[in-house]
Amino acid sequence: MISLKVEGMTCGHCVKAVTKAVHTIEAAASVDIDLGAGLVRISSGDPERLASAIAEAGYAVRPTG
Repeated sequence: MISLKVEGMTCGHCVKAVTKAVHTIEAAASVDIDLGAGLVRISSGDPERLASAIAEAGYAVRPTG
């Protein structure tokens, strides 16, 4: 499980945009987003590529942990 802190998500549209960005890299990944905490959990994939895709969608990303 990959966990990323994603800043700038404020609404359902943001959730959809981040999910879409993840699925462009890892189509079969399960994506769980806690909008209030700004936390994105992804079932699989390359963390750096996923973070890059989310950043390209317009959100600041940093690893958790």
